[in-house]
Amino acid sequence: MSLRVVVACIGAFGWVATASAQELEPRRWTHLPTGTHFFGVGYAYTEGDLFFDPILEIEDATVRMHTVALKYIRTFEVLGKSARVDLVGAYQDGSWKGLLEGAPARADRSGFADPELRLAINLFGAPPLQKDEFAQYRKGIESETIAGAALAVNVPLGEYFDDKLINLGTNRFTIRPQLGLVHNRGKWGTELTGAVWFFTDNDDFFGDARREQDPLFAVQGHLVYTFRPGLWLACGVGYGHGGESTIDGDRKDDETQNLVFGASLGIPITRYFGLKIGYLGTRTQNDTGLDSDSLVTAASLLW
Repeated sequence: MSLRVVVACIGAFGWVATASAQELEPRRWTHLPTGTHFFGVGYAYTEGDLFFDPILEIEDATVRMHTVALKYIRTFEVLGKSARVDLVGAYQDGSWKGLLEGAPARADRSGFADPELRLAINLFGAPPLQKDEFAQYRKGIESETIAGAALAVNVPLGEYFDDKLINLGTNRFTIRPQLGLVHNRGKWGTELTGAVWFFTDNDDFFGDARREQDPLFAVQGHLVYTFRPGLWLACGVGYGHGGESTIDGDRKDDETQNLVFGASLGIPITRYFGLKIGYLGTRTQNDTGLDSDSLVTAASLLW
């Protein structure tokens, strides 16, 4: 791959990493009983098409990704408020293919992605209650509003090679403060979350370069219908804008404009075990970027 193409692709592949991680998760501010543990395992299959500036002579670029993730949640009380901590780790196997200046090119990666730690506190509504108190409280709720704040951090522990342009890890911290608002009335619920993605610098980027990235601003909204406890259907849409890269002081004009949409269904199997299936799509709003589709399945256990 010529240096001209490599430098021009840096922003595009960085955008791929951002888009694949951009969130669209319903029920993240849901009222939960304190002192509860949740453990989940999930699998996602992703297919995507990459779009580059025609001058780069990269055509028919695609990505295929398998992801297996583990998630642990612990709920607790802090300063008289209900809170939760989430820990997520994932193993990925991906393949990138395309035509570079008319010749087939391919890259394969397998390994761990950067793990994520998230701390969330419900600032308004959703009082901290143990299981028995929680059950009695929820029976009497017809309408409620919940407001929360969270901080999520991706830690650079994923697989990373400084001589490779495509990596599963990012070799930098990603810090995301979040604000959320939920309103439930009867069986219907609406959720709105705003977040800002801050990126630390990667001093060991491809070609011994230094990569900086501007903040990415994101918003997502969901409509949730609960048929009965544990059985729910959610539809959501999100949008992300920003995140322009700078490589060794040279701005890359690769600002993200990304639409995210999806739907998911929660299915209770027993009182303590449940399943979730879902779809997630992304569509770039620029001439360059990524269009992707993902199918997700997950199982969770609480105690």
